[in-house]
Amino acid sequence: MRLLIKNGRVVHPVTGNVQLQDLLLEHGRIGLMEHGLTCEADRTIDASGLMVAPGLVDMHVHLRDPGLTYKEDILTGCAAAARGGVTSMACMANTSPAVDCPQQVKYVLDRARQANGVGVYPVAALSLGLRGEEPTDAEALKNAGAVALSDDGNNVDNANLMRDVLIRARQLEMPVLSHCEDTSMVAGRAVNEGSVSRQLWLEGRPAIAEEIMVMRDAMLSEETGARVHICHVSTARSVDIIRKMKKKGVPITCETCPQYFTLTEDEVLRQGALARVNPPLRTKADVHGIIAGLRDGTIDVIATDHAPHSAEEKARPLSRAPSGMIGLETSLALTLTQLYHTKKLDLPGVFRRLSTNPADILHLARGHMSLGAVADLVIFDPDEEWTIDPEQFASKARNTPFAGWKVKGKVKYTIAQGEVIYQDERI
Repeated sequence: MRLLIKNGRVVHPVTGNVQLQDLLLEHGRIGLMEHGLTCEADRTIDASGLMVAPGLVDMHVHLRDPGLTYKEDILTGCAAAARGGVTSMACMANTSPAVDCPQQVKYVLDRARQANGVGVYPVAALSLGLRGEEPTDAEALKNAGAVALSDDGNNVDNANLMRDVLIRARQLEMPVLSHCEDTSMVAGRAVNEGSVSRQLWLEGRPAIAEEIMVMRDAMLSEETGARVHICHVSTARSVDIIRKMKKKGVPITCETCPQYFTLTEDEVLRQGALARVNPPLRTKADVHGIIAGLRDGTIDVIATDHAPHSAEEKARPLSRAPSGMIGLETSLALTLTQLYHTKKLDLPGVFRRLSTNPADILHLARGHMSLGAVADLVIFDPDEEWTIDPEQFASKARNTPFAGWKVKGKVKYTIAQGEVIYQDERI
């Protein structure tokens, strides 16, 4: 199929340019890219007044499949991704059973082929059963199709195990994605240690629990030469540690999520378990530190940590409810609202963090806007205002603290490998 996109303003994350261009997509790739194209096509999209950018590459998603599909499954997760402009996503291994063997990697890939064309890339477990005791067979997992290793959801407390895995991962050129929170300091605790935990008479999850492990894994990355990616950075001091280690040349990267540059711990007082996440929402100073890290490039990636739960689970008391919030259908709008429209990042900077950088970290041939590149695109109106309504989500889950928020930036089309997989209902 030949798809022609006319009159859009094209965002080039690598060069930093935004320019009026037409795109011809054929055989799943970008065939032509210049202003004033008049070639024949099977379908033409008039993108006048809209922006065209690489589809989002969300490198941190929980699809709950296999085993927990009452929360989400690969098909509904892909539908949610398409609505949010996400064309590729890396799904974490904390399913039931865990994705810790080639057969489970194959299951994920086979299920993804039944979906809508969104690329699903399995992240395999770092340790057997996510228990942090024995390493998985990283080479077999990579050969089966895993793009990275992670016990996300669990900290790897055993430093010797982590070091051994990093040495092997470097040989295999696989990134290791690290959930950094010292288990002994956070187990069973629901909110940040601070004013809110004191008001609620709860033991808190201290910021230092994250920062200690960020420093440890950065040092292990320095010592082994392995590529460590720190997941969901939430504190200003974590950003400072990563900034300093990067300046030393340590091969470390990191991500944050919209909730960490948008919300503070006070949201727990307003919304209870809907605002419970791991790591927890922090202070206003931490939000400022996260934004500073995004602006200066210390933070490479904006991911969602999309973590679906049932309404019944999230209705439990705060101390017993599961942690996590969904984000596939809101991440672009929240990022545009909080960072682009406030002039903290320009559009190329936004899409470096949402698309290009995560693809490069995972060695995916995605997230780029160039001739011959895979035609994974999002067409959006950066100025259209809308209200987040979880009842309209394609996800099975509704657990978001952003319900009712007015945001600015609306996905109009999502295109995967040259095929339109989502179109705004009002078009």
